Order: sequence, then C-alpha cells, then structure tokens
Amino acid sequence: MQFHDRESVIQITPLWEGERFPDGRPKVSTEILDVIRTLSLEEVWETGYAYGYDNQFQTGFLASNPQMTQPTVGRAVTSTFVPIRLDLEIAMKRQCKKEGMKGNTNMYNIFVVDNLVEDDVWVVDLFEKVKYGTIIGGNLGTVISERTKRGGAVVWGGIRDLGQMKGLTNINVYYRGVDPTPLRDHVLVGVNTPCRIGMAVCLPGDVVYACDAGVLFIPPHLAEKVAESGLKTRVRDIFGFQRIREGKYLGSDIDTFPWSVEMMEDLVQWIAAEEAGAPYRSLDWSQEMEEARQGKRLDEHTWFNRHWTNTQMRKLDEV
Repeated sequence: MQFHDRESVIQITPLWEGERFPDGRPKVSTEILDVIRTLSLEEVWETGYAYGYDNQFQTGFLASNPQMTQPTVGRAVTSTFVPIRLDLEIAMKRQCKKEGMKGNTNMYNIFVVDNLVEDDVWVVDLFEKVKYGTIIGGNLGTVISERTKRGGAVVWGGIRDLGQMKGLTNINVYYRGVDPTPLRDHVLVGVNTPCRIGMAVCLPGDVVYACDAGVLFIPPHLAEKVAESGLKTRVRDIFGFQRIREGKYLGSDIDTFPWSVEMMEDLVQWIAAEEAGAPYRSLDWSQEMEEARQGKRLDEHTWFNRHWTNTQMRKLDEV
C-alpha cells in the first residue's frame, strides 16, 4: 500500500479531463471555486443529484468559526483512519517512514498536513472518534491555516484546543466533537483514497462545500456545471420571486420544469434589461430554451430523474 500515489488517484477519478496536481488530484480552477463560494447549499447540490450523485452530503457537524458567513470551499485531500491493530500499524508506520514521515505514529496527521497547498480542504474519516480522536488542535490548525489560506478541514471525529482554533479566522474546521484528550489508538490506512464521511463519499480532488447546514462533496468533473447551474438557479429564483410578487406567475408556474417558451423568453429579456440581471448576462440558456420548445411539462423530481437516467446510461455504456 502506498500513500500519495498519483496513479491510484488518476484511476479513481476517470471522468476528470483537466489539469492535475503532482499527486494526481484533479485541479478544479480557482475561478470555479470562487463562483461556488458565492452560492448556497441548495444551489450547488442540485446538479450532482440530477447526475445521479446522491451520496454526497452529510450533516451533523460543529464549526470552529460558526460566525463565518461564507462557506468553506476547496479541493479535497482525503485521509482514512481505522482503530488500532498492532500488525497493521507496523505495516503503515513502515510505509509512512518510507515516504518521509518524521516522528512516531502520532505524527500521521502532520504527515498529511505538511503536503497541503492553497485552497485544499483536509477531509478526515476518523470513524467518528472524539475521545482520543482529536486529530486537529491549535498547532496543526495553525499549519492548516497557513498552508490552505482559506481552506480548512472536515473531520468525522474530534478536535481539541477549540479556543485556539477560534483564533484562526481565515479557515473553518468542521468536526463532530471536542475533547481535551490527546490523539491515540488509530492507524492511517489511506491518503487520497476514497473516504467516507458519515454516509457521504469523498474522492481526492472533490470540491468540498462546507457550511453550517453540513458538508457537500462535488465531483470535480461536475464542478464547472455546478457553478453555472448554481448561478442559473439563483437568477431564476430572483426573477421568479419578482414575477410572483407582481402577480404575473403563480408558484406552480415557477416550480414546473422545464419552463414554457414564454417564461424563458421573459427571463432572458429580464436579465438583459434589469440591473439585478447584470451579473448573469454571460449565461447560455440555449439548452433550457430547447427543452421549453419540446413542450413536455414535468415536475422537478421527474425532470431530474430523466436527466440522471439519460446521463448515467451513456456513461455506463462507455465503460
């Protein structure tokens, strides 16, 4: 078993066709991260659902800086731990030493964090261990803060030194609990491997979206589509709410998918004319217009599942 294995990362992220980091992780552009950082959870969630990625969200976290209004968004570096077993720990310790880890096995966390870069988010499956599961404290939090700049961490386990962590105001760490105990009785079995956070699956290079509601992992090959779709959802809401207040449309009109040709034309004209539409004038609505012309009015759930079925069947045929 190897950690930081580039070929393994490439193997498990086959749908990514863009630039990669030296460790093999997909490198979603900073520009796309910046757009996603402005969106709400609901705006970034729906695209993954439409494409069949339904095990990407997990709730139930605390945050080291709950006063932060902007979500934590960055590229995932994953780590998976299991409870201690002597023979396994011997093997993993040898491998970590071979790859440059310094110190003893309690340095697993530093071994991973020392490789983080700007806009990384460390995603840690610590099997929900809080007592003796305090993977991040004041010292390591400071390292994460300096290396990731505005990234942070998601921990399915515990932290310590919460008072010190609150002083790291450029990042947020999402965790399951706080305990004063030191970290012990754990074995690192994966770095940049598939990682389970509760019932959500995270792969290296996923775009992490973490907020007070929970954590969402966005497949990197969908990140650009998520950014565009999120902006479209936002402007459709702005437009739809205004038209409902004006009495032009009913709520049932707005919640029917796809919209009618008349509504789509109204939306495009509104974006071009209204100041509130100015940030969205670069969006391309040709696909939505074509769906409107087809004239099949579907409820949202049916529309999503039709989209998912067509997309997934094409991908499975390619395997």
